[in-house]
Amino acid sequence: MGAQIRVYRQKIASTSSMRKIFKAMELIAASRIGKARSRVAASLPYANAITRAVTAVASQADVDHPLTTEPDNVRRAAVLVMTSDRGLAGSYSASVLKQAEHLVELLREEGKEVKTYLVGRKAQAYFDFRSREYARVWTGNTDSPHFETARELREILLEDFATDYEQGGVDEIHVVYTQFKSMVTQEPTVIRLLPLEVVEEETETPTDELLPLYEFEPSPEEVLDALLPRYIDSRLFNAQLQAAASELAARQRAMKAAGDNAGELIKKYTRLRNNARQAEITQELSEIVAGADALND
Repeated sequence: MGAQIRVYRQKIASTSSMRKIFKAMELIAASRIGKARSRVAASLPYANAITRAVTAVASQADVDHPLTTEPDNVRRAAVLVMTSDRGLAGSYSASVLKQAEHLVELLREEGKEVKTYLVGRKAQAYFDFRSREYARVWTGNTDSPHFETARELREILLEDFATDYEQGGVDEIHVVYTQFKSMVTQEPTVIRLLPLEVVEEETETPTDELLPLYEFEPSPEEVLDALLPRYIDSRLFNAQLQAAASELAARQRAMKAAGDNAGELIKKYTRLRNNARQAEITQELSEIVAGADALND
């Protein structure tokens, strides 16, 4: 009986230590989520402005540009998967990887080869465990991304997009990341980055506001050459920022649930320990009474 009490005490102590860790990680995520959401909001005005500019060039001018022209035959597609470096964020990375698996399956059903690029150690571990090939991986600071990483991603992806198929190039590029909608809702999302699909971001601009007309100098092609890399940088960086905010929100929610579950376990083990202690005291009293009765007899 004493050994059983010691087991419950050890479980209570270990669960209490884990609850402290969960609480600390919840507080850290809660303190950083505000900054992450501010960075997402701060990136939208520039993204919206450059989106309108690229939209104007692509729609108002008849431009035959490699980044905006649909290829006749898509033979190989690149898929960029954005996950986290660390775990303890619930189903955050698993949801992104599941969405990426679904996208890869659809692309292969269309007869396209898939070339994968990974962001985050979780995606790297997922592919390494299954012995799957990937072209390149970026790790570090997934919960606090840097613009230099987005620029490096753009350079690598554009280089492969400009390379011929026979030399390992790709004909289209897709990005899988988690879109931050609220502290409760984060949705895995797939966008086709290239060939360019100009998508207007959500803004508070009135629907009846007319977009300005642009005059292009020296030519629409050269304007696109200058705008598209910056546009892709902004899209990739915004995707990283949204993924970071989603990761922190998922981690805060997961750590809160884990802390609550640890508290319930502590209550359960405390009750079982008290029951075991009461049973031990009852047994000792019964033995004392039985011994006294035996001496009297």
